[in-house]
Amino acid sequence: MVDLHTHSTASDGTYRPAELVRLAQGEGLYALALTDHDTVEGLSEALSAAKEAGLRFVPGVEISVRFEGSGHCHILGYFVDPENEVLRRTLSLLQRAREERNAKMVEKLQALGVEITLEEVAARAGGGEIGRPHFAALLVEKGVVRSPEEAFEKYLRKGAPAYVPKARLSPEEAFSAIRAGGGIAVLAHPVHLRLSPEELTRYVARLKELGLSGIEAYYTDHSPEFTALCLELARRFELVPTGGSDFHGRNKPDIKLGRGLGNLRVPDECYDRLYARWERERTALSPG
Repeated sequence: MVDLHTHSTASDGTYRPAELVRLAQGEGLYALALTDHDTVEGLSEALSAAKEAGLRFVPGVEISVRFEGSGHCHILGYFVDPENEVLRRTLSLLQRAREERNAKMVEKLQALGVEITLEEVAARAGGGEIGRPHFAALLVEKGVVRSPEEAFEKYLRKGAPAYVPKARLSPEEAFSAIRAGGGIAVLAHPVHLRLSPEELTRYVARLKELGLSGIEAYYTDHSPEFTALCLELARRFELVPTGGSDFHGRNKPDIKLGRGLGNLRVPDECYDRLYARWERERTALSPG
């Protein structure tokens, strides 16, 4: 069993990278990927812990990209070099935009009568990237709402009064940054695109032309039928099928590492095939 989609305190998870590795070891996972939102800051700590634990580890990142539709699109970059300057520079632009977004969300909440400061939200993030889950947790702590779900519904979801759109790269920019960092690109949780099978097929075909290497077929929000569709798209477009829980720790308490909502089991071969694909593409792009 593997988990190729997880988050740590470097973005909006609640486990430090090393703690996440130890949890994966305790769960008996075959392999683990850390894919924090728009940052690679947790990868060195996780890699060191994984070496000590003898766990197969994939250094990754999850990048939000622009998408014309009712859903949203994220691209996972796997086997990226966290020290690559091009990748880090691209991610730093997103991080600065995130800082501006967070300040605007605080202003909107204050205008709605919520007593909240950016410093309080930052404290909830514990030094990691601030995200909406940190806002939600703080609103629960202050008694403004009863649950994170209510915080999103009342204030933070798209269209809610305190929502501010997130800065996103174009798919081309995301693919370029991932390639510059030595990684390969995989479409995350395609169910969240909210496309019909025909629309999804066309979108995957477009991403394939940009250099897509894989599709996240195994995901806890995917029905068996949708998983089967993703596996068929992987076969049709010669993509690697991957999978993961999208584990965030206490920020998504129902999602368990490696198991999602209890309906998830990502085959070990997903890691093996992903690694082989990365090796093949890396060799093909190497000078000489």
